[in-house]
Amino acid sequence: MDADKVVCLPRLSRVAVCGGTHGNELSGVYLVREMLKANKKVTDKEEDNSLLVTTLISNPLATQQCRRYISKDLNRCFTNASLYGPVSDVSPYEIIRAQELNATLGPKGSPEAVDLVCDLHNTTSCMGLCVIAYSDSDWICLQIFRHLQKQMPDVQVRYLNYAISREEAYSLDTVGKYGFGMEIGPQPHGVVRSNIYTTMKLGVQHMLEWVRLFNSGTVFEGGSVDVFTVVQNIDYPRDPETQDITAAVHPQLQDRDFCLLRPDDPLFQTFSGETLRYHGEEPLYPFFINESAYYEKNIALLLARKHSVMVPAIGRSRSTEEGHKNMI
Repeated sequence: MDADKVVCLPRLSRVAVCGGTHGNELSGVYLVREMLKANKKVTDKEEDNSLLVTTLISNPLATQQCRRYISKDLNRCFTNASLYGPVSDVSPYEIIRAQELNATLGPKGSPEAVDLVCDLHNTTSCMGLCVIAYSDSDWICLQIFRHLQKQMPDVQVRYLNYAISREEAYSLDTVGKYGFGMEIGPQPHGVVRSNIYTTMKLGVQHMLEWVRLFNSGTVFEGGSVDVFTVVQNIDYPRDPETQDITAAVHPQLQDRDFCLLRPDDPLFQTFSGETLRYHGEEPLYPFFINESAYYEKNIALLLARKHSVMVPAIGRSRSTEEGHKNMI
């Protein structure tokens, strides 16, 4: 990819900022409430720079109860199968809510979908600010990521690629033409920390700033970025009979998200004090280490491979047709 060749993409006229997809991740809940208080819909009416920003609480019932979800993890309900399958009075609340959100912000994969979805999340893991997407060739999300890195030099900003097809991608942000999750931690669930909230607020402000600059005709230069692509997840050691966990994340690994984990490095410490080591074939980067919400998913941590991606220069196309030819 030639970093100097400008890729032209359509104007981003509609952006959605969503909080409370997990009802106990409170930075996004309170930030969206503040944005709703200021204005439910904010329109910049400058010529050639119009932008409609929609803010919403994704899972209002779970947010009211300060729970991750009511019946089913909402952020796993946006596959095509879930969005377009039949529902009834006995369907899980989150399946019904996902279809409502798809009708409001989508439909997923259609020309009518909002241009960009930014879904706000917290993690108990020590991950800084992560832009989480499903592609390492989504030039809009990668350029927003570059912008956040430049504008927030005191924050560790990373790009995570889950590398799943759009049809199987399961999170709310995939309803838009473009989209990403903004994941910030560490913050306990059910708690709001001022520093984490402020980081998220700045991240959203800089994201919207980038969109307005893009719409006004600014050309963003290309360059190389590091991308972490998910390889696998690792469960806790378990008792074969009871399935209870028998070890915790090793102290030398705890809070070291994105620090290289090499074969034979300490991975877990059993409750009797034994060190269990990483037996993978290659060094990989751990993240979501000991995330509290992942205990129910049988995930102690995930592992990623880091690689460089050359992001091209991008600018706004002058016509819709020209831009859509260059969309991923």
